[in-house]
Amino acid sequence: MGRCPDCRQWNSLVETTVTTTTVSARPVSPVNPPQELSQVVLEVADRFPLNLSEVNRVLGGGLVSGSLVLIGGEPGIGKSTLLLQVSASVTLAQDTVVYVSGEETIRQVKLRSERLGIRGEKLYLLAETDLEVILNQLEQLSPRLVVIDSIQSVYLPELDTAPGSITQVRECTLRLMQWAKLSGVPIFITGHVTKEGAIAGPRVLEHIVDVVLYLDGEQFSAYRLLRCVKNRFGSTNEVGIFEMKSQGLVEVDNPSQVFLSQRWDEAIGSVVVPTLEGSRPLLVEIQALTNPTSFGLPRRTANGVDFGRLLLITAVLTKRVGLRLGNQDIIVNVTGGLKISEPAADLGIALAIASSARDMTVDPQLVAVGEVGLSGELRAVSQPDRRINEATRLGFKRCLVPKTSARISPAPKGIELIPVSTLREAIRVGLIRGKLRNRSDED
Repeated sequence: MGRCPDCRQWNSLVETTVTTTTVSARPVSPVNPPQELSQVVLEVADRFPLNLSEVNRVLGGGLVSGSLVLIGGEPGIGKSTLLLQVSASVTLAQDTVVYVSGEETIRQVKLRSERLGIRGEKLYLLAETDLEVILNQLEQLSPRLVVIDSIQSVYLPELDTAPGSITQVRECTLRLMQWAKLSGVPIFITGHVTKEGAIAGPRVLEHIVDVVLYLDGEQFSAYRLLRCVKNRFGSTNEVGIFEMKSQGLVEVDNPSQVFLSQRWDEAIGSVVVPTLEGSRPLLVEIQALTNPTSFGLPRRTANGVDFGRLLLITAVLTKRVGLRLGNQDIIVNVTGGLKISEPAADLGIALAIASSARDMTVDPQLVAVGEVGLSGELRAVSQPDRRINEATRLGFKRCLVPKTSARISPAPKGIELIPVSTLREAIRVGLIRGKLRNRSDED
C-alpha cells in the first residue's frame, strides 16, 4: 500500500524489522541523572547571537547551544546561501564551523563562497553522506556550529533503506539531535519540501527538531522572508526579510520604505496598510482592480491575501455598502511578493476595491487599518500603537482606524487619527479626499 489508511498520507508506511532482544537483569543507570529545576544553572553561552540581525530576530535572539534547527524552502530559494553566510558570521569570532555538503562537491561550495566574498578561515567543508563518518569528524574538530545540507542526502549504513526515505531521515535526525544535546553544539539542517510547500517527511522532522524555519518568496521577486513556525526557545511570530543580490542575501533594514519606494501617489485602487509581521510593523501597498467580466461568472483573484477574506470583503461591499460588484472581475495584489494573513488588512482591501470600482483615488497621505465584520462594522486590531508609529515615521499624515482603536491609542505628533465605525463611513471619508478621473462617475 502506498497510502496510509489512517492519516491519508502517501509514502508514509515504514518497514519495521522486529528483533528479539535479551532483557538484562542488571540495573541501568541514566546517563543524565534527574536534577531539580531550581538547581539548574543557565550559562551566558547558552545563547549566542549571530552577525545577521534578521536571523537573530527569527531565532529569538540568537542560537541556543545544543539546538537542532531545520530550515526548508523551495529549490533555489537561497537556503544554502543563507547557511553559508551564517557559517561565515560564526567564524568571525574565530570559532570553528563544519559545513557538511551531501548534494554538492567542495569545489561547488567554494564557487559559492567566492561569489559571496567569504574567505573561509575556520570554516571546514566536508562532502560526505555517511552519518557515522560525519559524526567521527565532528568529534575530532569540536566545532561551534554544524551545518548539514541536506538531511535527505545523509544515511546510516546499518539501515537497509535508501537515503531520503522516512526511516533514514528520521533516524539520522534523531542521531544528530542526540549528538547536539550531548555536545552542546547547535546544528542547522536543510530539508526538501513537497509540491504543497511542506517539509518532506511528512512532518517527521518537525516533531523532532527544536526550531523550524521556512525561507520563502515569490519566484520572480528578489525578496526572501524567513519565517518561524516552531521555536522551543522563543516566539514563532517573527519574520526576517532579505534581498537576494549578487553578493548573497542582504538584510533589509527598512522594509516598509523598500516596499513603498515604487508607489505612485495618484494610482487608482492603491492603499497603504500597516501590518504586523511578528513584532515588526510593516507598511505594504495593497492594489485592487475591478473590471466588467467578459464571462457569465465574475472571477476573484487574490495574490498575497487570503482568498476567503477577499470573498468576505466583496460580499460585505455588495450587501452593506451598495457597490455593484456582481458583474465585476476583482483582482487584489500585495506588492513586493508579500503575503498578508491577518484580518487587520480588511479595511485596506475594501478601500482599494471601492477606489477601483468608483474610479477614485485614495488620499496618498492616508493609511488604513481595521477588521471588517459581516455587518459592515469595523473592529479593533492588535497593537495599533506600533502600526501608527511606523506610518508616522514614514511621513503619512492620516490614518483610518476603528473607533475602538482610536479611544485606546492617542495619536502621536504628525498624524491625524480618523475614527470610523462602519465600512460605508470609511469609504466615504477615505475617498472624499481623492480625485475623480471622470466627473460623471460620481453620479
